[in-house]
Amino acid sequence: QVQLVESGGGLVQAGDSLRLSCAASGRTFSSYVMGWFRQAPGKEREFVASISHRGVRTYYADSVKGRFTISRDNAKNTVYLQMNSLKLEDTAVYYCAANPKGAPAGGPWASGYEYDYWGQGTQVTVSS
Repeated sequence: QVQLVESGGGLVQAGDSLRLSCAASGRTFSSYVMGWFRQAPGKEREFVASISHRGVRTYYADSVKGRFTISRDNAKNTVYLQMNSLKLEDTAVYYCAANPKGAPAGGPWASGYEYDYWGQGTQVTVSS
């Protein structure tokens, strides 16, 4: 069983930055593909970013490419999402997720169905 706990959400103004963290339990975190997803009110959950188990490969949704950066520290069992130049449309609950199998091997791990474990979410609200 893997437990994921997100933190770092909050209320910010458009153009600001925010860094989300996701702490994972377990001794095999370094073998997991990790991802960030988000869900805005009235909308379906959508992929934000993913990262390979060693952090070599990263993938981003087009809507956040160039503004968000996913990273991980396997020594701390933590994955991060640095969000810069935040926009109103980035407002959502952000979830981190773990894909222990790392499947499919070629990425980009953008489907929620590829993840077995989810955190409880952290709210990010961007105001004008």
